[in-house]
Amino acid sequence: MMDNRIAKIEKAKRYAEERHRFRFESFSVKFHGDNNDHAVSFDNGKWHCDCEYFLMHDCCSHTMALERLLDKMLPELVAEAA
Repeated sequence: MMDNRIAKIEKAKRYAEERHRFRFESFSVKFHGDNNDHAVSFDNGKWHCDCEYFLMHDCCSHTMALERLLDKMLPELVAEAA
């Protein structure tokens, strides 16, 4: 049983290095900004953030930071906006 677990751990490490295997479809995260925490979400290829800048421009430093962090793990349409 332990040999099987070791094989699974090794497979998980390999998967984690192969970012192309992952595509986020939706998620939400609390972003700890310099001044405030912000609720950031991604759903149906669109970002949302509760900061004032996002409300005016449909993007902000919080969403752009997450786009960079999740490089190649988001649908192409969203990744190109970065």
